[in-house]
Amino acid sequence: MANQKIIARKQETVEEIADKVKNSASMVLFEYHGLTANETIELRRKLRESGSSYKVYKNTLVKRALDSLNIDMDSELNGPKAIAFGEDAVAPIKALADFAKDHPALVMKIGYVDGEVADENMLKQLASIPSRDGLLTMLASGLMGVVKDLSICLDLYSKDLEK
Repeated sequence: MANQKIIARKQETVEEIADKVKNSASMVLFEYHGLTANETIELRRKLRESGSSYKVYKNTLVKRALDSLNIDMDSELNGPKAIAFGEDAVAPIKALADFAKDHPALVMKIGYVDGEVADENMLKQLASIPSRDGLLTMLASGLMGVVKDLSICLDLYSKDLEK
């Protein structure tokens, strides 16, 4: 029979994983097998810069935590996997995708973004979304075009009234 201390420690880890999943905007399971020690340090740094983090857990403990949250990712919980957690829904996905461009050993498998399971294709789509600042810039430039067109129309209308 298993030691009670070991069982309690495992239960704490399951609760830790469940809390991280609940409190994160996104979670991504990825394969890291084949990365060197320096590459993993670089990956941690890139994730930290984006406000994210990653950790390696035993698959059985991750499965228990996800089962407690009614999240089904059992098909991907085989082999060595790490989990990236992010406060921003897209930040860890973008950081992992950028890192994977230079390091083919890193492969994103499946994620949990804003309460929904995201497959590999969805993760690729999310990685291609511009940053928040980029989206705000696009919105502002779109609004500027509307204001410019309105001012031209008003100017032409006022000139027409002067005739």
